[in-house]
Amino acid sequence: MLTRCVSVGELLKLRVQLLHRIGGGRYRSDYLQRSVIPTDHFQQSLPRLPIPKLEDTCSRYLESQKALLSPDVFAQTKNRVDEFQSGVGKDLQEILVKFDKENSHTSYITGFWFDMYLKDRRPVLLTHNPFLAFKPLERPELNEQLVRSTNLVMSSLRYCKTLRANLLEPSIYHINKAKSDTPFFRRIASWFPKSISYYWAYFWNAYPLDMSQFPGLFNSTRIPREGKDELFKDESAKHLLVIRNGNMYTFDCFDADGNVLPAAQIMTNLKHILNDASEKPSHSLGWLTAQNRDVWANARQRLLDNGNESQLKMVDSALFALCLDSTHSEDFSDLAKQFLCNDSFNRWHDKSFSVIVTSEGSASVTFEHSWGDGVAVLSYFEAVQKSCANEPDVTDSDAVGNCSPAVSKIDFTLNDANKADIDAAKAQTDAATGKLLLTPFECTSFSGRHLRSTDLKADAMMQFMLQLAFKRAYSETPSTYESASTSAFKHGRTETVRPATVATNRACELMDKSATKEEIMAALLECSNTHGALTKNAVTGQGWDRHLYALRHFAENDGQNISLFSDPAYKEINTITLSTSTLNSPSVLMGAFAPVVPHGLGVGYSAGSDQFGAVVTAYTPHKKPEDFVDALSTAVDDVKRVVL
Repeated sequence: MLTRCVSVGELLKLRVQLLHRIGGGRYRSDYLQRSVIPTDHFQQSLPRLPIPKLEDTCSRYLESQKALLSPDVFAQTKNRVDEFQSGVGKDLQEILVKFDKENSHTSYITGFWFDMYLKDRRPVLLTHNPFLAFKPLERPELNEQLVRSTNLVMSSLRYCKTLRANLLEPSIYHINKAKSDTPFFRRIASWFPKSISYYWAYFWNAYPLDMSQFPGLFNSTRIPREGKDELFKDESAKHLLVIRNGNMYTFDCFDADGNVLPAAQIMTNLKHILNDASEKPSHSLGWLTAQNRDVWANARQRLLDNGNESQLKMVDSALFALCLDSTHSEDFSDLAKQFLCNDSFNRWHDKSFSVIVTSEGSASVTFEHSWGDGVAVLSYFEAVQKSCANEPDVTDSDAVGNCSPAVSKIDFTLNDANKADIDAAKAQTDAATGKLLLTPFECTSFSGRHLRSTDLKADAMMQFMLQLAFKRAYSETPSTYESASTSAFKHGRTETVRPATVATNRACELMDKSATKEEIMAALLECSNTHGALTKNAVTGQGWDRHLYALRHFAENDGQNISLFSDPAYKEINTITLSTSTLNSPSVLMGAFAPVVPHGLGVGYSAGSDQFGAVVTAYTPHKKPEDFVDALSTAVDDVKRVVL
């Protein structure tokens, strides 16, 4: 037998590598998982987002308008649509089809959708940045701020490394989990070449989802530019950005070999930051990221001109931001507002995502929306929550070992012009956030499980109850948005479900008349079926919103004034007065976002098996969210009496 002599130097190196992989005295892998199927395995063979037929889009658009318009106004709108469909719409459709063929590497909406976000000059705060709050962990000691923060950082680093090593399991929508969500399916799927791997999954009625957004999670920041922002990314950076009392700190999270640093080192660094006695700066730069994008772009240039290039690069290139808040509220509404929009001095709203941990250990994720959507964020969210709950790296805030802190503080050089920019941003942000009101809603006595014996779907019923509540509170049918993912297609983003329908209008009328239970149940079933069809259209790329958006883009580029797009009814249906979205997950405590328009409502809701819940937002003096929540509570009770 041949043996190999190991030098002292090699032994020392092996010892260092071993120490890097020890947390709390036991071996921990640098990876959250080791998927049999590579992360990008299905990406090459994913189907492309289809362009709907022009006549189908026109028909679906009119059906949505029918729920909102009087018969006379609807007739005028229909004439404009018919003229568009038989005339200029055909030409625009041909241009779009040609454009799509020339860009076969992506989807027809991708470029337009990035531009929609990046050209928007409104502040990302309250406009594009939602939040998701983690449920508290069952073990109380894991919710202490330092412990919670350390475990979230460690889990995030492993998620990042797993993703970049192509070991993160690709997202797949399984129609029949018992059949396809199995080791056998995964093993066979991994054998198929990437060029045809999707078709193996499709044969099993399992649908792989687009993974192209996932790399945008880490080391990514939206940079303000005049006219159109830029997405910046630097995967070579190894440091974390930590914000505490408006002060910014960084420390490396990976060693020279790319290994995740030990939990004891991460915890020591965070403890050092939490114990730092530095006062809150008089001018915290985080306020600037809550500013109008052109104003912020100019303010950023003044920061650069004043010698802050290296400091800003450290912020922009960081893996993500960890915001350690020194406050906490037991009030649900106040806590939600803290996560959504308070404390901009302790945020950097342009980061791809930020983890916020309050002084009492409540935690959330807020994310900038231009780079990606909820599918990628929820994957990360669920994975790190599971890791923190089942395999925490640390359980005791005193167990920091013998490590010395390795933390750098970012010190910005500010002149009078920089300070004036920050003062102006703070004043405007305080005024905007001061108008935002939040009210939670929760019902556990009626939920998805009560609908299992019926043909009613939980999401459809939640959407109907939102329609009923809005009608009762404000005496009108709202232009309503419900987000749906088109991630079943290559580079898919989102499509709109339009839950306000002729069916919901009719069911609302019956609810407020002396109709029989049988009549109302029949109407509710029609609502559910209609909503199901709309949702199916949306997720299969057959909605009308994105299609018309692209056609309008080409018309505007050509300087054409199209009667369909100048129709007041088109403007009105795209003025979203009831904006809704849901990310159902057992890991999510709540989620929220601001209204799309000043007189509108934002409703982040859950329609799970255990509860119907929501966080409702509105701007004063236009609306009071508690008025809507009162109407929603009554609507839920009324539907409950019919169903049960």
